[in-house]
Parts: sequence; C-alpha cells; structure tokens
Amino acid sequence: MSLYQTVQSFSKQRMLVVGDVMIDAYCWGKVERISPEAPVPVVAVEKWDHRLGGAANVALNGVALQAEVAVCSVVGQDKEGARCIALFEENKIQVDGLVQSSDRPTTIKTRVIAGGHHIVRIDEEVVVGLNPAEEENLLAAIRQKLDSFAPTVVVLEDYNKGVMTPRVIRQVIQWANEKGIPTTVDPKKDHFFEYEQCTLFKPNLKELREGLKRDIVASNQYSVQDAIMDLETQMNNAMTLLTLSEYGICMHSQDGFFHQGAHPRKVVDVSGAGDSVIAVASLALATGASQNAVATLSNLAGGLVCEKVGVVPITTEMLLSELK
Repeated sequence: MSLYQTVQSFSKQRMLVVGDVMIDAYCWGKVERISPEAPVPVVAVEKWDHRLGGAANVALNGVALQAEVAVCSVVGQDKEGARCIALFEENKIQVDGLVQSSDRPTTIKTRVIAGGHHIVRIDEEVVVGLNPAEEENLLAAIRQKLDSFAPTVVVLEDYNKGVMTPRVIRQVIQWANEKGIPTTVDPKKDHFFEYEQCTLFKPNLKELREGLKRDIVASNQYSVQDAIMDLETQMNNAMTLLTLSEYGICMHSQDGFFHQGAHPRKVVDVSGAGDSVIAVASLALATGASQNAVATLSNLAGGLVCEKVGVVPITTEMLLSELK
C-alpha cells in the first residue's frame, strides 16, 4: 500500500483517545502602551477563541484525518466542561465516554497573543491523580467504549493532569492487548515507565532523556539507537517512534531501525506538533502500514503543523498535498 493509499485508508479507522483533555483558550489583542502599575505590556483584547486541547486535540486531529473518533476522559462539572463537551459534539467526536466530576475543574490553558507574539500563558488546573470513584467511572466508560465502539487503535495521551493514573494505564493496555487492538502512547515523565507492553511508544527527545536519565546525542544515530534499545528492554513495547526535532524522526520495530531527517520548514509555532504526530502514527498503524510509512507520515505531519500559528489539526487534504 502506498503512502497515498495509507492516508486515504484513515477514513476506515476508529480511534479511541484516552487521556487528559483540556480547553486551549486564545486571547487575541494588541499592545499600544506599558502599564503604569508595573513594567508590563497592556493588552487590549480584540477577540477570544476556545479550542480543544491536550488529548482532545489528538481526537480533533483524528476527525480532521476523516477517522471516526471517540474520547474517554474526565472533565469538571463546570462551564469549561460544558464547553468541552459542546466542542466535541460540534466536531462529531463521541462524548459518551466522558466522565464529569464535581471534585476537579476542567483544565484550561489561556494564551495571550498580541502583535503575533505569544505574551503569556495562564493555566487553570488540578494535576493530582483521579480519586477512586473517578477512576472506577472512567474505567467503566473505557470498557464500554472498547466493546461498543470497537476501535482499530487506542491512543493513550498523557499530559500529567491526573487522568492517566497507573491503574488506568495498565488496565487499558491489558484490555486492548486482549482484544488485539494496537495501543499508541504519547507519554510524559511522571508515568513514563507505566506503559509496559503497549504497541507504539512515542516520546520526544527531551522525554526520553528524562525517562532514561541519560544524555542522548540527537545527531548521533548510535546514541539514539542505543537509547531506544534500552527503553524497549524496560518497556517491552513493540515499536518506538522518537521525534528528534530538527533531526527528524527515528523508529524501531522488529523490522529494524528507520531514520528520516526533518524536511525544510519555516517553523512558526511548535504547539500541537506532538498531537498531530501521534494521531497520524496511530491511524497509519491501524491501517497495517509498514514502520517506514508510519514514520514518514508522522514526520510530515509534525513538520506541517509547525508552520501554523497556534494548535491546528492536520487534515487529510494537507497531508495528501504534502505527499504530492
């Protein structure tokens, strides 16, 4: 199957995203003066924009790539939780796997942008792990979606906001493995080694360095390959997809190592690049594509999104156009 055919086959896939969903809020304005109260710019607000972020942006990428998408997560019983659900429904993402909690707020990240510059980010969140009741409710929702939705791939998206507890991680991977469903992981350092026996593990270079507690030279293939082998010894995962920023991407599976350099890009904003990479990698894996195809398409997606301002999902049209 060609790369073109692989992308076209995304529309036949069903992606279940489990992880930390959030709202990305953008405050757009202009700066014309400095505050008399402190040496800081005064932003005159022109408009607000609210988008799906975190694991929700991975789901949004799946929809943009024409896959059928469902999400399982925990949001608050608050205004932003309601906004999150409304945005999911607006984007045709199944929401019956969402659990609402009165004990934790919906995570919201507000970015203030003026004159094309990102001035400041404000985070409103609770990052402690789920309480036992929330954990039970989430696992029940996940089990139900695994049966009713019958996903062709399960994406575990960890943003260290408390949804991906060790119990949730281990149970989802076990259930998916029992059903023969591939699991893909976008990790963070807090639970880095909890994802044992997943199918595809996708850290970036910083995360791998922190996880293994060792220096890795991105420009040295032996340093990179040795680190990946060390990781897989501990994780017992089938595949590793390592993003290397300006050095491209490296993938390892039973077929060996595959490295592809970064494509020349005018990098504007790296926000959301990892979300696009894991979405494309997951759907490519679900189609049965080769590791070279998975890595190549993921590399294209990560580069494309870096040319856009803000968190922007990659569409099928964008990916196909880039392939041409």
